[in-house]
Amino acid sequence: MTVDSIPETRTTPGAAQQSLSTAAARNLATTTKSAPQMQEITSRWLLRMLPWVEAKGGAYRVNRRLRHTLGDGRIEFVQEGATVRVIPRELGELALLRGFEDTSVLTALADRCTQRDFAAGEVLVERGGAADRIHLIAHGRVSQTSVGQYGGEIAIAVLADGDHFGENALLDSDARHDSTVTAETSGTLLTLSRADFAAVQASAPTLQAHVEAFGSRSRLRQNKHGEAEIALSAGHVGEAELPGTFVDYEQQPREYELSVAQTVLRIHTRVADLYNGPMNQSEEQLRLTIEALRERQEHELINNREFGLLHNADFKQRIQPRSGPPTPDDMDDLLCRRRGTKLFLAHPRTIAAIGRGFSACGLYPDHVDLGGQSVPAWRGVPILPCNKIPISKEQTSSIIAMRTGEENQGVIGLRQTGLPDEYEEGLSVRFMGINEQAINSYLVSTYYSAAVLLPDALGVMENVQIASRPR
Repeated sequence: MTVDSIPETRTTPGAAQQSLSTAAARNLATTTKSAPQMQEITSRWLLRMLPWVEAKGGAYRVNRRLRHTLGDGRIEFVQEGATVRVIPRELGELALLRGFEDTSVLTALADRCTQRDFAAGEVLVERGGAADRIHLIAHGRVSQTSVGQYGGEIAIAVLADGDHFGENALLDSDARHDSTVTAETSGTLLTLSRADFAAVQASAPTLQAHVEAFGSRSRLRQNKHGEAEIALSAGHVGEAELPGTFVDYEQQPREYELSVAQTVLRIHTRVADLYNGPMNQSEEQLRLTIEALRERQEHELINNREFGLLHNADFKQRIQPRSGPPTPDDMDDLLCRRRGTKLFLAHPRTIAAIGRGFSACGLYPDHVDLGGQSVPAWRGVPILPCNKIPISKEQTSSIIAMRTGEENQGVIGLRQTGLPDEYEEGLSVRFMGINEQAINSYLVSTYYSAAVLLPDALGVMENVQIASRPR
């Protein structure tokens, strides 16, 4: 009989067992185990790429040259059904009203704002037309276009929720629109006419005084960045009298205080004493706790309202995509607003949308080597994933671009090393004792913040559409 013809043997129910079962054998076998795994762990590129600066004393002061900031903020609104109203105090974000705090006057101005709903494709203002009112965009996206030097239409900017245009119309009776504004989507805006503003101003001495003070500030000599000008002379010959000057500083520079992320790790002494082979239970518990703290640290560096990057980008460094999804032109617009951009940060889904936008244009991102890892890049600047950047319910997100380092006047991370019971740089683990239930307690703390040394060091492309279009 050949091997192939041997009939298959089957165990007959109730038959006597002839060998040790695998289930029983496993009771004597050594099991190979993995260390505890954790899905929350990410690449944390932001923590790896930020240059970390010591903040002794728990704070870091950013001294800058004096800037005459006249206001360029975003305006917020409230909605009641189909009715939209501007929040009165939000009018203080306008350059003309920056620092004005008379709530009754701001309320009077807000009450005179008129709502206007617009449809996609509608022309809101024409270039060269008389400008007699300011427009506040409550919702929607509009594009500003003009005529180039050699004819033909050129794109100026894309504006969205919270932006405004036509502010010079409130004081200048001869003001003209320098661009055509066209709605790219349907939306709503509020308008305040010059006549209504003048009527409120005539009955409010505080507003009148504020407007006069604004006029005197706007006449101060300053450079294109809003800094107080340094008087210089160039191209002269002979014994020309040279101008005297000095460099003025901000009198109230911003200070960044270190924030903290903490937790109390508890481990029963019985576990720590008896169950430490082959892996040390205390070390594994601490390792995973530190990973969670580092993830929270990166989340705070992106989203914290005090020092987070998304909330500290200067309004002049915030742009909108031209059509919704990110395109190579949009990435160039974000890149060209600063010198020496070190990196882009985007949610992984946003990076996928960038790839689709490039493919639609017949382009493909190149790759650069970063610490031995190949990552996608645009114009040689790496595009790094960060899942801490939020995605809205409308499937929009943001792309962050930054210059880094103190020597480059960029974005820096702040921490303090040399802490008592320091376990890692800027992170300490302190033993807090054993309670009456025989539980060890450890206080795990990490201190951190981030500082933007100059406004142009950090830029954000907002409202980037990341959902793919149906085929």
